[in-house]
Amino acid sequence: MTNAVALPVRSNVTVDVSTLPDTAGLSCGLEWPARPPLVPLGGQSPSAPHIALNSTEPGIRGLFRYRPDTALPLNALSEVLLCGPSTLSRGERELIAAYVSALNQCRFCFYTHAAFAAVRSPDGMSLVEQVCADLSTAPVSDKLRALLAIAAAVQQSGKAVSEQHVNSARAAGASDMEIHDTVLIAAAFCMYNRYVDGLSTFAPDDPGVYAARAKMTGGYLAVFAESQREDHAPEPAAS
Repeated sequence: MTNAVALPVRSNVTVDVSTLPDTAGLSCGLEWPARPPLVPLGGQSPSAPHIALNSTEPGIRGLFRYRPDTALPLNALSEVLLCGPSTLSRGERELIAAYVSALNQCRFCFYTHAAFAAVRSPDGMSLVEQVCADLSTAPVSDKLRALLAIAAAVQQSGKAVSEQHVNSARAAGASDMEIHDTVLIAAAFCMYNRYVDGLSTFAPDDPGVYAARAKMTGGYLAVFAESQREDHAPEPAAS
């Protein structure tokens, strides 16, 4: 099964996602708990969005609606990094994204990617919470722990990533491609986090807002394509 659609954007750029693989295969049927994750994220944005958006959708979703021509490459980047072929599972990559978002205290991005990671782990949201509480004791592989440490260093500064970080990841079995992708995921999510919070978007605390999206298996471009179809659907004829 494929997701074939050309995405219309204001710059007349289109993308054919017919060749993208479906990203089905959740590893468990666990539900996200009926509460937000127990991770300190600071307070909600203190005001309405800094600019007038054309959607009431929360977080980056509203920003994608506002500027679909920039949304397209941002979704394409997420598709490659989090859903594309990799020796890291999608759940592991979503956990890296969630961890960086927690360190940046970006409520919307953390809740979103914590949910994506949780539904792909046998330990569910508990794993996400343990990683955010204390990476050194969290029940993850040595390789993933070393990669998450690299991600945390990137969140501080690119120059905070040391040769020791890289050597530790290699010693734990990480490939150069996995190290590369970890750095890029972390750097990308620092950008996404600042985009979302820099425009003071709203992040609901209701877990259901994120859980339903987390169970979608078509990938980021497929979800974006669906939103574009909705935006460009013809108005119903007047009776």
